[in-house]
Amino acid sequence: MTDAAIAHRRDTAFFGHPAGLGWLSFTELWERFSYYGMLGLLPLYLVHFLLQPGHAANVIGFGAFQGFIAALYGPAATAQGLGAHITSFYAATVYATPLLGGYLADRYLGRTTSVTIGALLMAFGHFLMAFQASFVFALFFLIAGVGFFKGNIASQVGGLYSTDDPRRANAFQIFLLAVQIAVIASPLICGTLGEVYSWDLGFGAAGVGMLIGLTIYLMGRPALPPEPPRTAKDRAAVPPLTRNDWFKVAALIALLPVLAVGIVGNQQISNAYPIWTERSIEMTFFGLLMPTTWLQSVDAIVSTFTMVLVIGFWRWWETRFTEPDELMKIAIGVAVSALAPLALAAAAMFSASTHHKAGFEWILLFEIINDIGFANVLPVGLALYSRAAPKSITGLIIGVYYLHLVAGNWFTGVVAGKLELMPATSFWLLHVGLMAGAAAVLLLAKLLFGRLLAPAYTEAEAAAAR
Repeated sequence: MTDAAIAHRRDTAFFGHPAGLGWLSFTELWERFSYYGMLGLLPLYLVHFLLQPGHAANVIGFGAFQGFIAALYGPAATAQGLGAHITSFYAATVYATPLLGGYLADRYLGRTTSVTIGALLMAFGHFLMAFQASFVFALFFLIAGVGFFKGNIASQVGGLYSTDDPRRANAFQIFLLAVQIAVIASPLICGTLGEVYSWDLGFGAAGVGMLIGLTIYLMGRPALPPEPPRTAKDRAAVPPLTRNDWFKVAALIALLPVLAVGIVGNQQISNAYPIWTERSIEMTFFGLLMPTTWLQSVDAIVSTFTMVLVIGFWRWWETRFTEPDELMKIAIGVAVSALAPLALAAAAMFSASTHHKAGFEWILLFEIINDIGFANVLPVGLALYSRAAPKSITGLIIGVYYLHLVAGNWFTGVVAGKLELMPATSFWLLHVGLMAGAAAVLLLAKLLFGRLLAPAYTEAEAAAAR
């Protein structure tokens, strides 16, 4: 076999993609297993255990932590409100620290070292969650670990492809498909262990999953993009950003608040959604009474199906028509997802008028519509930011991209706190309005600077535009 044939085989070894995509996808699968296993338990653990009278007093530093949360979100009137704020803080902050983690990897540590440090910190944090007294410390170890891990593994996915490789967006959808598999498994394992048997067992299982992910990552390291040198001389040799680079960075940053509002319906799945569902939806499906944490598995099963459907749809589309660029796909995805909370609003209206819980079919309708849309949002956004980013700061820009999840999760927590203060029908219609508005702004952004972020926009075109 010739060298060219060997190189082609390696470049298409994983469903038509480089072998490295497989290793990174399975690493991400186990990291997300640990993350969603923890996140699925967190609001229930807080409301049903830690925030009950006498328990929080056993947590080291909880008084100061509660004051900090109150400064961010305002005082919480109920345990559900405080639990929503803490869950939102965690879900938001884990997407802020990748900004620092990306910078340190770009300039000093490299991707492999950063991902390894992050995995170890996260595993330690999950194990600390098994002890009530160390709750606050556990959260901060987890937040720091995600910072080192999250952006740097995503930037390695982008590093497998040239900037003009049409497989890039599809690769990130496959990468996120692994996440959906993790979200199916983690509530069934971590959620069942924690909710049915012991909170400690659920959190401990999440830690074990993180260690499995680290092992897979280190085994697959030879198939990943090579690490550039990190000496002071190498850092000094990095070329400065061009004027076109700065325009692109500015455009990417300008999109962040719009993306943050556009994900509020999806992010509510880990916050107010399970609390509302617990009391408003009949949780019996085919005769099986499901634990509330299994809602994440339902979402992941539907997400997996819809992600495969969307990947297949765009592959079919490109054989017959011109495929939309990433920004247009994101706008389409947010617009579709905006329709999903209408199903929850209808279920809430039914429940209020009949004084009975609504049927599980409303949940399935919400999940299907939301996941069809969201399949075109987060993975396609990763593809856009990894491609459009100046190569010398790719890790940093991936961290910048995750800032929309910081703002989005914070905003989701603010909105979730209103669940007890407004009718449930109005609560879910508020999500529809917010997301529809975000979709409209994204379409406007496509008109204003879509060409700047398009794959074909070159330095020559930028010079001509000036």
